[in-house]
Amino acid sequence: MAGFTQAGAVRMQAMTEPESGRRPDPAGSTPAALQADRLVAAVRDDPARRLRLAAGFYDQRADGRSIRAYRRAEVAFMRWQIRCGVLAPVDAAQPGSPWWRAVNESLLRDAAEADLLCNGAAGPATTKGVELWLAFLRRPTPQAWYRAHNASIVAGYLRHRGLVCDEGPLERFFMDVALLRVIYAHCLLIRPRLALGRLAAFGRFLGDPRRRAADLFLSLQNVLPNTYPLMRAGIETVLADENYLARIMDYGVIAPRIDQLYRAAADDLDEPRIVDLCSDNFPVYAWPYEERHVWRTDRSPIAIALTRAVVGPSPRSAGR
Repeated sequence: MAGFTQAGAVRMQAMTEPESGRRPDPAGSTPAALQADRLVAAVRDDPARRLRLAAGFYDQRADGRSIRAYRRAEVAFMRWQIRCGVLAPVDAAQPGSPWWRAVNESLLRDAAEADLLCNGAAGPATTKGVELWLAFLRRPTPQAWYRAHNASIVAGYLRHRGLVCDEGPLERFFMDVALLRVIYAHCLLIRPRLALGRLAAFGRFLGDPRRRAADLFLSLQNVLPNTYPLMRAGIETVLADENYLARIMDYGVIAPRIDQLYRAAADDLDEPRIVDLCSDNFPVYAWPYEERHVWRTDRSPIAIALTRAVVGPSPRSAGR
């Protein structure tokens, strides 16, 4: 494929080979899916090497262009994950989160398999996420990046929902927050009128993962706490500490559109199960519907009301 050589697989081999002892063979007969499994297994209990594997995916050219700028949001979020400890080994003195680790692996594995396939490894794409990462590598655009990234993340969410029950209540709340944020950022590009109403013209700028503006939605550094597990603070305390601008966006713009945002993502990713992750305009992947009051607030009422007036009501259809 134009713009690709064996460099991608060689780069990933250099990241994992000293510890794993297993060599990817993109020119050989080992299927890309198996090689990707091995690459991810080799970094599973080393958060720093997880990060290098994720960042290394972007150290290549696709369709003759650098894709390095696309990594900023993904890398920023993984740095938060490392800093707060969710990616730590489960047998560490301070264990990591089985759920966060598994969802992160879904993203790492899909991207690794797509990279290997682009570099000549054998076999078909084994997941929808891999197919979409291949589409991104063939023609890198912000829309293609969101489809690939969010397909991998959503697949991880759905596949590992059984691990949710092992997490604390605050962790479960932020699982829904993180999913809602990446879905909203996705819709800034694919459905800007749904995401921003009268301000739809700004959607492509605010949602572009290559730009700093997208950090407001994707890095989540001003939304998610920096410790794991979250045992000391109650939900009301955490919400009170939320960044002011993030609160205005969450409650003034995003909250009134939740059902439609999830439907738009389900349509664009061809994954109808996304619709079942919200109910009556409330996220319910991990947070119980009975506790839905947390998705409404009486803080900053003037600013939130003004924001809603400026943006306007959410359209009935997820049109552009």
